[in-house]
Amino acid sequence: MSQTPLTASVQLLNEKLRFSGSADNFPDILLDYIPPLGEGSGYMPMQLLLISLSACSASSILTLLRRMGKTITACSVDAEGIRREEHPTAFRSISLTFRIESPDLQVQEFTKAVQLSADTYCPVWAMLKGNVEITATLAGDTIGG
Repeated sequence: MSQTPLTASVQLLNEKLRFSGSADNFPDILLDYIPPLGEGSGYMPMQLLLISLSACSASSILTLLRRMGKTITACSVDAEGIRREEHPTAFRSISLTFRIESPDLQVQEFTKAVQLSADTYCPVWAMLKGNVEITATLAGDTIGG
């Protein structure tokens, strides 16, 4: 099965490390680093990784829950990444906190959807798995993945 590659590009905007990033015809986003390397005027690349993991995992989990017949009225995800102290300062752990509003969702159904997302459906999680400890939490109940 051949797939069309995804593409994106960045362009340097100043003498420091501030970039404009784009993909397809979507609005540009600003990327930057904290001083002194940057000016702190845009997303740091590691923040974008957290956003990507949050959106990807939420998308797959919500799709699975809806296939289970669950009614989802709202969803948000907060992500926190703890970085290594030594270089490369990659994440050593990421915690995802899901807030899902649903009149009929049970914790065990969320747990099943998280496991399926982590094991099969979320490509961002799959790329991080084995390198980063990732945990998912729903309203105070810790779910591992």
